[in-house]
Amino acid sequence: MTELTRQTCEPCRVGAPPASEAEISAWRPQIPDWEIVERDGIPRLERVFSFQNFVQALSFTNRVGALAEEQGHHPALLTEWGRVTVSWWTHKIRNLHVNDFVMAARTDVAFGEG
Repeated sequence: MTELTRQTCEPCRVGAPPASEAEISAWRPQIPDWEIVERDGIPRLERVFSFQNFVQALSFTNRVGALAEEQGHHPALLTEWGRVTVSWWTHKIRNLHVNDFVMAARTDVAFGEG
């Protein structure tokens, strides 16, 4: 369990400051399998999770969905046969926020529990 998994998402409003470079540098080691990618001009945390079949991938998608609902912070999920791509970013600020790192860490835990 990392420091990030013990945190909960904080309310985020339009205009909230995005994660700073120093914060990102401190949090990245806690989620080493995640990449920062830019899509449509927005930085996102993204990771592809592999499974043996579609049923396992769908089950994981549902676990991540439940976590998202619990925290009120929702990712983009692409579920395919044998894999799920999860992308976290904060829609209101069109950037990365601490909530994205918290949820990436919690997603890793959900994967380990599957």
